[in-house]
Amino acid sequence: MARYNVDFQLSVEDMELIEDALRRSKSELASTMIEEGMPSPAECEKSQVADMSVRRIHDLLGRLHNQKVFYRPKNAPYVGG
Repeated sequence: MARYNVDFQLSVEDMELIEDALRRSKSELASTMIEEGMPSPAECEKSQVADMSVRRIHDLLGRLHNQKVFYRPKNAPYVGG
């Protein structure tokens, strides 16, 4: 039986490309939803699918962000700015 691969070999550039593509897709879906305004009953299902897609993309971007390791100096106090 097939299983999912849990060991990915992606570079920082690969992750940036994936995040940029997700942000672009999310932006296009959201702008389409805004331009359409209040959907008719026939378009309501289409609007709900687009809304769910935007939510899933937003959630995925958040999970990707939470997995990043940010630089913190070890020998000096961290001063954010």
